[in-house]
Amino acid sequence: MKVYLAGPDVFLPDAVEFGRRKVELCARYGLTGLYPLDNKIDLAAADASLQIFRGNEAMMNEADAVIANLTPFRGPGADAGTVYELGAMAARGKLCLGYSNDPGLYAERVARFTELKTGDGRLTDAQGLTVENFGLADNLMMIHALDLHGCPLVAPRQAAEDIWHDLTSFETCVRLAAERLAPAASR
Repeated sequence: MKVYLAGPDVFLPDAVEFGRRKVELCARYGLTGLYPLDNKIDLAAADASLQIFRGNEAMMNEADAVIANLTPFRGPGADAGTVYELGAMAARGKLCLGYSNDPGLYAERVARFTELKTGDGRLTDAQGLTVENFGLADNLMMIHALDLHGCPLVAPRQAAEDIWHDLTSFETCVRLAAERLAPAASR
C-alpha cells in the first residue's frame, strides 16, 4: 500500500535525508512512502514548476492514502500546497491522515501575528476580517476532511522541541494508515 507524504518538509535544509527517514518509517509498517522529492525534476528547465506539479499529481494518483504534515508553515496555518494535496486526496476518495507538531488552536496562532478583537460575537483581526474560531487546530475544511476521510488530526499535547524534525506524530499516522489499509489490501 502506497502513502503520499505531503508537507513543507521539502523546504527543509535536509529535505532529502528527512524524506528518507519518513520513507523508512513507512517501510517498517509495511507501507511504501511516496516522497515528492523522489520525483526527478530538471530545476533549470523553464517548466520546472509544472514538472513538480505533474510529478506530485502522479504520486497522489498512485497512492492509496496521504499523510499530510499540517504543522503551521510561514504563518498561523498549514502550507498551502499541502492543503491542496490533502483536498485533492479527499476528493479522490483516498484515506486522509494529517498531523501537526504544534498543538495550538488556529485562533491562538493568528493572535501571534496580529492583534485580535472581539465584538458582535466574532473574533476579528487588525483589518476587521473575521478569524475562524471554532476551537480547531486549523481551518475547518482541513480538520473535517481528516475527520470524514480518515482520522482526526494527530498532534502532541505539547509542541515538539524541534517541530520540523520530530517524527512522533508522523509515526502515529503511519501506524494508523497501516491499520486502516491492511484490511483493504486483504479484500
